[in-house]
Amino acid sequence: MKKIEGDETPYRPISCDVYSELELAILHRQRLHVVWHEQNVSFSRTLLPVDLETEAGREFLHYRFPTGEVGRIRLDLIDRVGPV
Repeated sequence: MKKIEGDETPYRPISCDVYSELELAILHRQRLHVVWHEQNVSFSRTLLPVDLETEAGREFLHYRFPTGEVGRIRLDLIDRVGPV
């Protein structure tokens, strides 16, 4: 079984407004600047959001970096998000 990012902390649902903003960014292929944390490490990156997923009661943002690298972020670990 693959490890889910942030598995050690209970999932806290995000607001519907933030979820809707992420959906719109995906539809418009709008790059975002996202600040998030995982296991006491903070990240700040520009990325292209490509999809939203729910797995095991947790929601994730799938992304692509300008370098082509792909990944996902658990939504409740995002501290700030905004357009580039």
